[in-house]
Amino acid sequence: MEVARPEFRPDAAASREEMEATQREIAASAVFEDRFDFDPARAGRPEGPLVAGVDQAFLDDRVVSVVVVLRGDTVVERARSVSPTAFPYVPGLLSFREGGPILDAFEALDTRPDLVLFDGSGRIHFRQAGLATHMGVALDVPAVGVAKSLLCGRPVAPTDELAEGARVAVEANGRVDAPNGTVIGYAVQTRQFDSYRINPLYVSPGHRVSAETAADVALACRGGYKLPEPTRLADQYADEVKRSLGD
Repeated sequence: MEVARPEFRPDAAASREEMEATQREIAASAVFEDRFDFDPARAGRPEGPLVAGVDQAFLDDRVVSVVVVLRGDTVVERARSVSPTAFPYVPGLLSFREGGPILDAFEALDTRPDLVLFDGSGRIHFRQAGLATHMGVALDVPAVGVAKSLLCGRPVAPTDELAEGARVAVEANGRVDAPNGTVIGYAVQTRQFDSYRINPLYVSPGHRVSAETAADVALACRGGYKLPEPTRLADQYADEVKRSLGD
């Protein structure tokens, strides 16, 4: 799969000011509304679109990036890359740490997914350009960010007692480069239990997907676990590759 916008390949050697300027340019290029030709309600079904999950694992000074493509619960293709870690973890600049290796993995992929789920934020980001937005624009593919914690923004209601399948809108506040009150994503409760409570995921549009559809897709792709199946299987595959490198 080719990178559609190579000018947005992350430059880990850039200054922080240059990185933030690039993110603003990416946010301006992103489309936070539905622009695709498949039925998102069928995501995760055998007759549905090709959905890819992306995740990474770290080993010493190397990063393992993987892409797992599914149609329903069938794995169609897996791809990976192993790269030197070129940039430290900095909140808000995750794509400059992980984005280059992720694009390397996509370039090893023969299949072109209809939709990609990333382990990280999309529009729920200080400059509306999280990992899913950066990669979605670079690849020009419908993209959704699925994060385990809230980077910024404000849920409009409490999120600690949500029932399974519930969602709460996350609005922009003073920490987000968007008008206050803009819905930039959702807290989505993909799984819940009576015996113990688990936290929601924070789902946001990356590119060519609306906030509402991003939440719909996270629920449509859920299996028996908290993470949607594409990102859960990507996490599993990344750990598998990491173990093989360690051995």
